[in-house]
This record gives sequence, structure tokens and C-alpha cells, in this order.
Amino acid sequence: MPASKKSKAKVAKDNGPVTRSRGNKELDITTYTTLNGSGSNSDRPIQVVSKRQLKSDPKQYAELEKRFERIEAKRLQNEANDETDSSDVPYETLPIDSEIWDRRSVIFFVTHFNVFLYATCFFIQVGTMPYLSKKLGADPTTFGQLQTVFAVTQLLGGPLFGRIGDVLGEKFALVLAFSGATASYFLMGMSYSLPLLFLSRLPSVVMHTMQGSQMIVTYLSEESERANVLSRLGFSYGIGMVAGPTIGGFITSNFDEQTAALFAAFGSLLSIILVLIFIPHIPKTKSSASKDSNSTTGAGLFDNLSAITKIVFLPNVGFLLFLKLVCGIPIGVLQSMFSMIAIEQFGMNPEQNGMMLSYIGVISLFMQGIGISSLTKRVDDKNLMALSTVTLTVSYFVMTLIREVSDFVLLLFPLTCSLCLINSIVTAAITKAVSRSDTGSVLGLNMAVHSAIRSLAPTLGGHMVQTYGFFSIGILGVVCNMISLSLLKFAPFKGAVSAQ
Repeated sequence: MPASKKSKAKVAKDNGPVTRSRGNKELDITTYTTLNGSGSNSDRPIQVVSKRQLKSDPKQYAELEKRFERIEAKRLQNEANDETDSSDVPYETLPIDSEIWDRRSVIFFVTHFNVFLYATCFFIQVGTMPYLSKKLGADPTTFGQLQTVFAVTQLLGGPLFGRIGDVLGEKFALVLAFSGATASYFLMGMSYSLPLLFLSRLPSVVMHTMQGSQMIVTYLSEESERANVLSRLGFSYGIGMVAGPTIGGFITSNFDEQTAALFAAFGSLLSIILVLIFIPHIPKTKSSASKDSNSTTGAGLFDNLSAITKIVFLPNVGFLLFLKLVCGIPIGVLQSMFSMIAIEQFGMNPEQNGMMLSYIGVISLFMQGIGISSLTKRVDDKNLMALSTVTLTVSYFVMTLIREVSDFVLLLFPLTCSLCLINSIVTAAITKAVSRSDTGSVLGLNMAVHSAIRSLAPTLGGHMVQTYGFFSIGILGVVCNMISLSLLKFAPFKGAVSAQ
């Protein structure tokens, strides 16, 4: 009969040894006594190893027999309690339908292809937008306001989009995201005035394809491989980031800006078809946090705002989001004004600008595919965050001194590498800070921080560049990253992430 794991004595029947210990001190065992039962137990002797000789009689046997029964009952009770407790742990592995699990490879492939297609279409319009806005009469300040409208709509939609995925499923969320992209790019392709161009930014309130794709691969993967699957999404996005600007620059140079936007709309429409055909509806088991806002019959999506708010106050989540905000402000300003800087500061034409964006995509591709994985295997998260932040501080300082395009191209390498590393570490940490059924909401908050940066960045960047010049972006970067360095000692990172 097996013994309890928590008992102080290990016992065995049928000539198995019995040892006793008190606390951590093992006692010397020198006496072997065989106890024989009576009646039906006469053929089941118990051998006891002890320091003193025991009397072999039925009474002694019956006493040990009762002790065995109590130990076994306690063991079974402990196992039952362990099973009950594990169901209440907020980071449990949720049950996934076996048919869906068997189709993971197809789902992942289609998701990665759609991420590539989304990035391609997105960067076609990113490279085209400054030329289209300038063609329609926009100055740098107006261009910054245009970028701000886009970022504000994304900021408003990000958290709710994540909750839509948690409540209605990732398939519905992805169809919604690609529909928003299709509408936005189509309106951009039909824009022959600035008001219509501003209107084309509004459907982007639901254009959160990367967030929806992260929700799918996060839910359909074990926590131990989560960083790897998220990193592979970044790799697919990087390929699209390389292809998109080059394609957009080619179409713009040989046709016009509106044609490039319509091409992007067609690519997004293709993604909708792929989602409808290959991505299944994935039923979710709700965590206790989710049940709080969804247990009432007829509860609407806006009733989940309180649940989204609660996630911010979970341990580590709020701090990580704030750290992401501080680190992201200067790079957000630079990214929002990048195409305009390329035109005004360095005099690039559309094709050169597209090649520059593709160069950044190649660097991101390298980091997502090789660089981050190699670094995180050798250095823990805190040290990598410190290294990246110091690199960004130095790079921004150098930015205040450069005047030639070749110097800017060289500087983009450490800037892009450090940004990829910081984003990967923070995103992986945030997704592990909540239960799997709430990953959509926390990724929505993560996206909201990114969108908040993009809401502020274009207007701030346009004012800074027009008033103080290009070097002012470098000063902002030095200040923000010095603040980030001071916050790192409070960072809740526990260890290296393997490949995010």
C-alpha cells in the first residue's frame, strides 16, 4: 500500500522496508521485524525496520494496518485538493479542441501568410502617404495631424478589439481587422482631397491584424513556446516590411499614389477570404477575470471595460506598459516623421524612400529571426534591457550630430536592433502576466500604449522638426532613455525569454 508524500514515515507491505525520519535528521535503522496478520491478512506480512524490536502479534499488525489506511486516505485527499486548486490558477493551460489542435500547422501557416500580406499592404500605404498628402497640399504639420488621426483611432479601438477577440473569438476579430484595412486603403485610393484622405484613417479603428494574429498563436501554444511563436510572427511581419515599401515605391513611380493604395486594399481583401476559409472559430474557456464581466446574460462588449481596466492593475502589467510608453515615445516620433525627414532633410525620391524602409525591414527581419534568439539565450532580460536602453541613448545623441544620409543609414542599425529587442522582451513579459483567456485584452492594452505614442508622436514630431530641426528628435531620445534606465532597477523581469 503506497504511503503519503507528506508523512514522516515511509512504509511498505510484502517485505518492503520501512524507514522513519524526524525532521531532516535520518535515524540509524538496525532492527528488522516481520509482523504477521490473522485471518485473511495472514498471507500479507509487514516487515518493519526500526531502532527497537517490535512484538510480532495481531494487535501490532492491526495498528499498522490502520495507519496505512489513514496515510492512503490522506494521500488521495491531497491529490483531490491539488486537482481542485490547479483549476483556480489564473495561468492554467486551457482545453483546446483536438480537431483544432491537429490543424495547428495549417492555422499557423495561414496566419503567418496573412501577417506577411498585412505588413506588405500596410507599408505600401506608409511609403505612399507622405507623397499623396504632399500632392494634395499638406505641409509637415498637416501630415503630422493626419498621422495623429490614424493613431487616435487605433488607440480607441485597440483595447476593445482585444476584448472582441476574447469574447467572440479570434476568427471574427481577424475578419473585422482585415475589413477595416480594406476600407481604409480603398478610401485612400479614392482620395483626391485632404478631407477624404483624413476620412480614410477612420476605419483603422479596427485595423489590428498583428494583435489578432498574436492572439491566435498565443492561445494555440504552450507558455514554454510562446516567445518562439510570437517571434516567428515578427519574422513574417519583417518580410512584408521589406517587400511593401519597395512595391509601393514601384507602383507610385510608374502609376500614381492612389493606385498603390488600391493595390493594398486588394491584398487585404484576399486576407479576409483566407481567414474565412482556413481559420476556425476557437471556443474559449473563460478565466475568473473574464467571468466577472461575461457571466450576466446579455452583457455587451462595453460592459467589459471594467475587466479591461482591472488587467492594468494586475501585478507587473501596469509597470511594463509604462516602461513601454517611456521607451517608445522618441522612436515613435522618429517613425512618424521618417518619410517626411527623408524628403525634407535628405531629399529622397519615392523609390529611395521605399528602399530605406526596406532596409529597416531587413534589420528587423535579422533581429526577429536570429539576433533576439541568440541574445536571449545568453543574457537575462534585465541586462538586455539595460544594454538596449544605453545603445538607444548613445544613438540618439549621435543623431543630434549627423548631417549626411549615409550617417543616418548607419545609425538606423543600432536604433532598429535595440527597439526590436526592447519590444520583444516587454511583449513576452506582458503576455505571461495574465491568463491565456485574457491575452486578447492585455495585447489590446499593449497596442493602446503603442497607439497612444503614435497619437502624440506625429503632432509633436511635426512641431519639433518644423520649429527646432531634425536634431531635436535626438535630444528627446536621450532624455526618455535616461528615464528608462532609472526605471529598470524596478523591472519585474524574472529571466531570459527564448526567442521573442
